[in-house]
Amino acid sequence: MLGFVARRLLYLVPVLVAVSLLTFLIASLLPGDLAYVILGDQATPEKVEALRHDMGLDQPVWWRYLGWLGHVLQGDLGRSFRTGQTVLQAVAERLPVSFELMVLAEIIGLAIGVPFAIACAVRSGSVFDRFMTGTAFGMLSVPTFLSAILLIYLFAVELRWLPATGYVPFQEDPVGNLRFLVLPALTLALAEWPGIMRVLRSDMIATLQEDYIAMAKAKGLKPSRILFVHALKPSSLTLVTITGINIGRLIGGAVIVETIFALPGIGRLLVGAIYTRDLIILQGAVLLVAAGFVIMNFIVDALRHPRPQDPLWPRLSSASTRMSPSVRSSGRAG
Repeated sequence: MLGFVARRLLYLVPVLVAVSLLTFLIASLLPGDLAYVILGDQATPEKVEALRHDMGLDQPVWWRYLGWLGHVLQGDLGRSFRTGQTVLQAVAERLPVSFELMVLAEIIGLAIGVPFAIACAVRSGSVFDRFMTGTAFGMLSVPTFLSAILLIYLFAVELRWLPATGYVPFQEDPVGNLRFLVLPALTLALAEWPGIMRVLRSDMIATLQEDYIAMAKAKGLKPSRILFVHALKPSSLTLVTITGINIGRLIGGAVIVETIFALPGIGRLLVGAIYTRDLIILQGAVLLVAAGFVIMNFIVDALRHPRPQDPLWPRLSSASTRMSPSVRSSGRAG
C-alpha cells in the first residue's frame, strides 16, 4: 500500500505542474490587456507601460509562469485588483458554500440512485428495470439549467415551499440554510443519480450471478442479507470511484447552479471574475479547483486500491475463487 501511494504521489507532481501551466496559459492568453483593465479611465500610454513593467507583463510568458509558480509554491496566489482581497481569502470565504452544496447533492444523488439500482438489479429485464433504465438515460440528456428552472417554477413559484434564490449561513440559521440549498442540491443530484444507478445496477447484476451468491442462497441465508451484505458491498467498488470523481466534477455544475440560485460559492466567484476580467482571482481560483479535483482522484485511487487483508480482495484476486468472506464464515458457523 505504501509503495502504491508513493508511486501515485510521483505521478501527482507532473499532473499538478501541468494543471498549473494550463491554468496560467488560459488566463494569460485571454484577449485584452490587464493593465488597461486595472487602470480603466485613467489609462494613459505612460501609466500602462509603467504598470505592465511593475506586474511583469512585458516579460516572456515562460518567465512570468516561473515567477507565478514560485509565488504559488509559497502560498501567494495573488490579490484582486478590484477588491484588494487575496485569492486564498476569496476562496476560503466561498468554499464552505460550494462544499456544502456538493455534499448535499451527492447525498441526494446516492439516496435516489442506490435504491433504484438495487431494485433494477433484482428485477433485471423486467418492465420496471427497462422503465428506470430509460428514465435514467433520458435524465442524462437534461441540462442542469433546465432542471433548475423547472424546480424553481414548481417548488418556489407554484407550490411556494422553498425559496428560489438567496443564502443563509448554517451557523446563523441551520433550517433556513437547508431550505435555501435544497433546490440547488436537488438540481445537481438530478444530473448525478442516473450515472450512479446505471453503474451500480450493472455491477450488481454481475455480482448476483457469482458462485458465492449461489452458495449463500443454498446455505439458506436471508435474501436481504445476501443482497445488502454479499452483493452490494463488492458491487460498490466502482461506486466509490464514481462518487469521488463526482464530488470534484460537481464544481463544474456548481458554476451554473450557484449563478441561477444566487449562492455565494466558488462557481459564482469564477463567473464574477470572468465578467469583471479579474484575471488574478480567476487564475488562482481555477488552479485551486483543478488541484482539488486531481487530489480527489488520488484519494479515490488510494481508497479503492485492493489489499490482501481487505474483505473485498477475494473478488478482485481471482475470478475462479471469488467468495465473500462472510459467506465462508456463515458456512463454517452452519
